[in-house]
Amino acid sequence: MLHLDKHQADKTKSIAMGNETRSLSNSIIFLLIFLTLVSSTNGGDIVVYWGQNEREGSLTETCNTGLYEIVNIAFLSIFGSGRKPQLNLAGHCDPTLNNGCKSLSIDIKNCQKKGIKIMLSIGGGVNGYSLSSNEDARNVGDYIWNNFLGGTSKSRPLGDVVLDGVDFDIEVGGGEVFYSELARTLSQHRGTKKVYLTAAPQCPFPDQHLKGALSTGLFDYVWVQFYNNGPCQIEASNLNKFQKSWNQWVSTIKVSKIYVGVPASPSAATASSGYVPTQVLTGQVLPFVKRSRKYGGVMLWDRFADKQNGYSRDIKASV
Repeated sequence: MLHLDKHQADKTKSIAMGNETRSLSNSIIFLLIFLTLVSSTNGGDIVVYWGQNEREGSLTETCNTGLYEIVNIAFLSIFGSGRKPQLNLAGHCDPTLNNGCKSLSIDIKNCQKKGIKIMLSIGGGVNGYSLSSNEDARNVGDYIWNNFLGGTSKSRPLGDVVLDGVDFDIEVGGGEVFYSELARTLSQHRGTKKVYLTAAPQCPFPDQHLKGALSTGLFDYVWVQFYNNGPCQIEASNLNKFQKSWNQWVSTIKVSKIYVGVPASPSAATASSGYVPTQVLTGQVLPFVKRSRKYGGVMLWDRFADKQNGYSRDIKASV
């Protein structure tokens, strides 16, 4: 039998402990990598629309909840075809007055300091906007750049704050073929920060108002409205049509992230029009959509409905 002297024994023990330490370190590294991959694959954001009900509270209050990663200020509802662009933020402020909505700049900056993206949503469900030509689209794009983004103007409706991008919620109007030119105009402007482009198409594919714009491949995020449309809305009793529509969107549109758009309360959309209880969303909808690498999270209409119903609070951990 061979015997090791004390020096050799200590050396052997040290080598063994070193190997054990390295093995443990490698295991920890692999675990961290795994957790990071799981987080990046399954983690999503909550997006909310704010601005169409003064009872929803301030923008600062909205951002202070810690529930949202993106807030869409809704809406720039008048623009194009020779119209003077104008905000409509319900009872929050009156853009026609001298100071108008400029006081919101403080709220927006507070939100951005928390890492929350603040978007200007253009359009909405009320007539008052349209595009008449590519030149008209470029003029609207330049106006938005100079008055809400990184450009300069004496009449900036929200003050000197620079928003993070533009959300296309085009549901009415005309000149659909020219929204692609508007997207190109906005994307070509260069400032000190990236201009994000997002869109909120209806779930029937392709969206009749936004198909041209979305075909440009310039959009970062798309939140599809899976409500108010019978053929593709989410229904707890029959998820097949929603799942078919979702698969079509994620497999066709060239975009980084696609979100599931849902109403935040029964009053925001009736049960027959796509309102889905939180337990159905977290238990059946999210496990399905998370299979896609393009899954981005959930979009809620709107902050007032969410404040009343607590929808985002109930789904936050699952998104």
